[in-house]
Amino acid sequence: MFKFIKGIFTGAVALAVLLATIWAVLALWYRLPFEPLGRGVLAGGFALLGIAVIAGLFRRGALRALTTITLALAAVILWWSTLTPPATGNWAPDVTRQVTGKVEGDILTLAGVRNFNWETPEEFAENWETRSYDLTKLATTDLFMSYWAGPQMAHMIVSFGFEDGEHIAWSVEVRRQADGGFSPIADLFKSNTLVLIAADERDLVGTRTNARGEDVQLFRTNVRPDTSRDLLLKYVDTANSLAARPQWYNSLTTNCTTVVMALIRSFAEDVPLDWRLLANGYLPDYAWEQGVLDQSQSIGDLRALGSITAIAQAHGIGPDYSAMIRDGVPTAAQN
Repeated sequence: MFKFIKGIFTGAVALAVLLATIWAVLALWYRLPFEPLGRGVLAGGFALLGIAVIAGLFRRGALRALTTITLALAAVILWWSTLTPPATGNWAPDVTRQVTGKVEGDILTLAGVRNFNWETPEEFAENWETRSYDLTKLATTDLFMSYWAGPQMAHMIVSFGFEDGEHIAWSVEVRRQADGGFSPIADLFKSNTLVLIAADERDLVGTRTNARGEDVQLFRTNVRPDTSRDLLLKYVDTANSLAARPQWYNSLTTNCTTVVMALIRSFAEDVPLDWRLLANGYLPDYAWEQGVLDQSQSIGDLRALGSITAIAQAHGIGPDYSAMIRDGVPTAAQN
């Protein structure tokens, strides 16, 4: 019995060492400020150390092996803790500005609103604007899901609509360097910072429907104007905070869905946690179950009615883009 328990314990320790080694190897590979050869040598050396320690756990000298890996891991963690998100950089043009906002009475003024004209994902005309919105005219909150990697994963955009037909869309994105890109694995390891983009729908949604040709689905919610106002102001507060103090983007814990859900839960504590907040392609199903979407239609019908890419490509991106993509998409009755 003692040998059995010892074997289980040793196996658990070996698994912990394996997981810690994998994390350290990836952290060293993605974040050491060296050329690939130097990063590869150090990351590979840590991998060999981890393998040697795991092998040593099943022989005499296990305590010495554990001491060695613990000290090495402590050194990596200490270095890791010194990595801070940069406030400046050679950012890609579409994420070069962090929107900021201020509220005076009922008037919200946003500086750094993006309004690009996209021809292709690589060809666009840059335009950044300052816009003002009357919060007493805030009427709707809509959800866009842009599917780029199958049904499991999507990019989430929240758009606020006003009585005059104007919309301001918000997106949580990776603040890439000009020569960089998006990597779900690399962005688990402090590779890029977080940026909040506020933009015209013709820009933020239009680039996905028309320039990229992604499967974009629109869902009209029944969120009340007062709740919409709370959420919009939470976006503004977060944007201002990011402008003052940058934050790392993380593909798992700090992404386009988890950031927004944290904003919602900050003033609506009854929002339950769910696995679909991670596999966010199924987030509309979750929203439907919570009664946020039209209950007179099935979620399958709402997905079909809200699939806007084909109609956006057929009509093009014009001044009536926001009205055109909403034609025929059912609106949920507000609670």
